[in-house]
Amino acid sequence: MNHDLRACCAEFQIDGTYIDGGPYGTGHINDTYAVRSQTATGPVRHILQRINHNIFKDVPMLMDNIARVTEHLRTKLQDVPGVNPERETLTIIPTTDGSPYLKDENGDYWRAYIFIEGAQTYDEVQSEDQAYQAAFAFGTFQGYLLDLPPPRLVETIPDFHHTPKRFATLVEAIDADPCNRAAQARPDIESALAHEEMTGRLIRDLEAGRLSERVTHNDTKINNVMLDDATGRGICVIDLDTVMPGLVLYDFGDQIRTTTGTAPEDEQDLSKVRFQINMYEALVKGYLDAAGSFLTAAETDYLAFCGKLITFEIGIRFLTDYLSGDVYFKTHRPGHNLDRTRTQFEMVRQMEEQEEEMNAVVSSLR
Repeated sequence: MNHDLRACCAEFQIDGTYIDGGPYGTGHINDTYAVRSQTATGPVRHILQRINHNIFKDVPMLMDNIARVTEHLRTKLQDVPGVNPERETLTIIPTTDGSPYLKDENGDYWRAYIFIEGAQTYDEVQSEDQAYQAAFAFGTFQGYLLDLPPPRLVETIPDFHHTPKRFATLVEAIDADPCNRAAQARPDIESALAHEEMTGRLIRDLEAGRLSERVTHNDTKINNVMLDDATGRGICVIDLDTVMPGLVLYDFGDQIRTTTGTAPEDEQDLSKVRFQINMYEALVKGYLDAAGSFLTAAETDYLAFCGKLITFEIGIRFLTDYLSGDVYFKTHRPGHNLDRTRTQFEMVRQMEEQEEEMNAVVSSLR
């Protein structure tokens, strides 16, 4: 569907005269555009996004979360020497009537941000330094939000990382087997069921008070950190739609899942899937350099386990979707979700083999 970007921009407090705009980035949830406006000092870019309200059903609440988080980050950054808050956190551009979002005549929701120039995102980690920078950026982000004033942020996707509930949904799909696919996935099902005990470990520790709820990002892929073109430093955490209450271990675990592998998450040749301990070490070092001052001993103790847990969690989500008929994740070939499952489970197997070494890395850096 074509959108009238000129008309949309006119609804926001964007300086200058609209020049042009087009799709930007590789995101799969929202529709993102870079738009240019002519100002007295030359062309200026902004980000314009159509929010997917099928995924995020309460956009006013979502944008209230983001506004509170970005305003708090800006307050923190203003006290850091040599930092430009407009480059190191997202800046919401309000509509002409002062709202943080626009609802257009078609019922679509839009938001606008200042474009952060001189920095970019990467879809894949290209070096240990990039892994370090991303982990440092997410750790810094969490640290700045430790004292976010109440009330509690709203959960934009409830129970997003509640692994026991994800496991229970898998068991329901196995029992129902609506598409008669369980036979083809029997070894994968057996592997999943054998790991049931670990699914509730973090939740149990949270309920017992051994772990603390914090403000977390919940989508910590490398492409959600902007790296400065000149220095390579991670300067800005983006894609704040899933910022909500959670465990810091979920964030770090997902960094492990998305950074340490040698193959895409849907690789069919499992011999190409390898866990890279050097990338893991770079993540741990970056994360502890930023977050070590506020992490508890219990949180630090789980810095190896959480990678295995979150990788397993996404694996059982893929398996559940395969058994249910591929109703959630987009697929591009028969058995695509089963391939994804097997890649995740192979990463879990390799993390289990190297868990002692992973824990040794944490011990050496804590």
